[in-house]
Amino acid sequence: MITNTELELKGDQFPSKIISYNQDVDSIYFYTDNNVVLKITILRDSMIRFRYTTKGYFNKDFSYAIDKTQSHGYNELQVTENEIHYVITTSKIVCKINKADVKVGLFDLEGFSILEDEIGFHWEESYEFGGNIVKMSKIANDGECYYGMGDKATHLNLKGKRLENWATDQYAFQKEQEPLYKVVPFYIGLHHNNAYGIFFDNTFRTFFDFCHERRNITSFWAEGGEMNYYFIYGPKMKDVVTAYTHLTGKPELPPMWTLGYHQCKWSYYPESKVKEITANFRKLQIPCDAIYLDIDYMEGFRCFTWSKDYFPDPKRMVAELAKDGFKTVAIIDPGIKIDKDYWVYQEALEKDYFCKRADGPYMKGKVWPGECNFPDYTNPEVREWWAGLYKELISDIGVKGVWNDMNEPAVMDVPGKTFPMDVRHDFDGNPCSHRKAHNIYGTQMARATYEGVKRFAYPKRPFIITRSAYSGAQRYTSSWTGDNVASWEHLWIANIQMQRMSISGMGFTGSDIGGFAEQPSGELYARWIQLGVFHPFCRTHSSGDHGEQEPWSFGEEVIDITRKFVNLRYELLPYLYTMFWKYVNEGEPMLKPLVYFDQEDIQTLYRTDEFIYGNHILVCPILEPNAVGRRLYLPKGNWYNYWTNEWIEGKIEIWVPTAYDEIPLFIKEGAIIPKYPVQQYVGEKEFEEITLEVYFKLGKEKSVLYEDAQDGYDYNKGRFSLRTFNLTGKENELIIQLHKQGEFLTNYSKFKINLIGLPFEIDSIEIDNEKVDLATVLLEKGSVLKVDKFFTELHIFGK
Repeated sequence: MITNTELELKGDQFPSKIISYNQDVDSIYFYTDNNVVLKITILRDSMIRFRYTTKGYFNKDFSYAIDKTQSHGYNELQVTENEIHYVITTSKIVCKINKADVKVGLFDLEGFSILEDEIGFHWEESYEFGGNIVKMSKIANDGECYYGMGDKATHLNLKGKRLENWATDQYAFQKEQEPLYKVVPFYIGLHHNNAYGIFFDNTFRTFFDFCHERRNITSFWAEGGEMNYYFIYGPKMKDVVTAYTHLTGKPELPPMWTLGYHQCKWSYYPESKVKEITANFRKLQIPCDAIYLDIDYMEGFRCFTWSKDYFPDPKRMVAELAKDGFKTVAIIDPGIKIDKDYWVYQEALEKDYFCKRADGPYMKGKVWPGECNFPDYTNPEVREWWAGLYKELISDIGVKGVWNDMNEPAVMDVPGKTFPMDVRHDFDGNPCSHRKAHNIYGTQMARATYEGVKRFAYPKRPFIITRSAYSGAQRYTSSWTGDNVASWEHLWIANIQMQRMSISGMGFTGSDIGGFAEQPSGELYARWIQLGVFHPFCRTHSSGDHGEQEPWSFGEEVIDITRKFVNLRYELLPYLYTMFWKYVNEGEPMLKPLVYFDQEDIQTLYRTDEFIYGNHILVCPILEPNAVGRRLYLPKGNWYNYWTNEWIEGKIEIWVPTAYDEIPLFIKEGAIIPKYPVQQYVGEKEFEEITLEVYFKLGKEKSVLYEDAQDGYDYNKGRFSLRTFNLTGKENELIIQLHKQGEFLTNYSKFKINLIGLPFEIDSIEIDNEKVDLATVLLEKGSVLKVDKFFTELHIFGK
């Protein structure tokens, strides 16, 4: 009779020697004598996938993160061996696998070490849950820096940090707090001017250690699932970011109104309050395109319902708001109130669509409506049902966007603030527990919402915003950084979070301007607006618990500053829309940290404040109170001060004085910046001309301008306008060549060209090789021209 049994705790286990290998087209399998299998798949010459199993075979290959519409391919693949290694060679990198212990080394073609295993893959059996805790450790190179990882509230350079990925409702989070709302297990390593990326595609709770525990070791591990990661080689950071963004997918173009200014609060109700807010924007001439309805628009916080007391006729209200240029965005949470008389609950119950505990009962948790059940969005049938629920909200009532909140998923008054780990999920036919599905839950909710809104908004484009997200969520939704705080520290955090999200594939992101929790001073709100208008998503949002946070809540001076900077955002909409087009088509991040802009300059490795907006505008926010200026770093190239037009040589740290109604902004020389006239909302005006601000450069520079109908899908049929401007500046000449692609014809007919920094007085002008009368094109001050939009070459000669 057995009287005493104990599990044998084996601790860390390691692969043993390789006993065989075989190749199957683009995949090479290495087998060890202790049942470890390493599968290496070549996706591109610069992208390799590593997948390990400890049981001799692999489970079904499935990922929510990978964009399956993207094609991959390589030019060269050779597998050779020597006494110590198997060697895989592509046209970009060499991968060596040690025969004795399966350790991996990655090198460039000259033999330079890019990334090498320290211990490499190892694992620990999980006796509590089954499966393995999977681990990987890499050697950190001298001077190596680390970037990426999504919305982390820490320094842009992650050297010395340990991070945790577990989507968490982290109200009023603080600097360095872990974990937060989003899970982006992707980082960029940079050393010796060589950049690479690691994407650890594992939806369990994961951890990353960037030389925190051991100063020369970087490691990452997960509490379950596979060791499954992608290695992406640059050597430029931009190549790594673009490749990762292609791998996990890009969004479709948003409607242009979503790039305008948005106003939100928990909560605007009743209808009279909503109308009061929108009327005040128009009265004060502060542009605004969207007004948000938080949970109080619902009947008892029941999703897909309207409060008859607060909003007796929502269709009429939404139509009236639309007539004044406001698009209505409504919140929808995942928790469905347990109520036998509630139609959404009845349908889900009847169809068995709610998440269940391990032994069968429905998962029950308290959120805003009280006790709720929660749909299993990892079930495609549930996603299809959820998408269909949006018909009335979008088609009938006319709501233009949907805001998914509380989808980490958040549950109140329980340890861990989320589902118990025994909750079961379909996981698209790969049944699992909440340990595996937790981090993907919010993304799958946003995906289902996207599918519904897109269906019912057609032929217009959808707009979704989510709080929780996993890599790849950008294919369906924009996002914001959650419940931040009205503090100067959080202004600093927001600046970094947006840069980090942009190089982590999730560019369409913003922060709650002014802070969600607590109350900002007028100065803090003004400085946040001055930063927020340069973020892809621009929205003021706050908790009603802490007072008013509309732009007029802080006095006339802040009203004027808000108007000035929101006006600037609306002027720059064609520039921002072009940035978005490049993100969608080329995987180029909209915001670029200085290290992305110039990784060769060691001064950029630890810079956090300054960033490049698009390709030609340098933004440096004011992040401290009572500032009359600040020191900042101008990266390589030459720059014009936006406010004074002063020309300054780059690669230098300088002091820039600044007024309360300004922040330091610089334009790269040679840039051509397009501007629209100020509108109170997108589409308010038909304009006859747009402005091109041309910043002279002695040399060459390229700028682009993308335009289309600003909504709808005709751009996919070639009905777009893509103008490429090639500028060539000489001592006594300026040449601007224009090439246009696409069939879309813009409504305006003229370009008003503002020549900045021109080093000579204009003597004559040729348009398309024909000399023109200066009086017909030259306007005030001798440096402003008005020309037809169809020109192909503008040649300006000096005296």
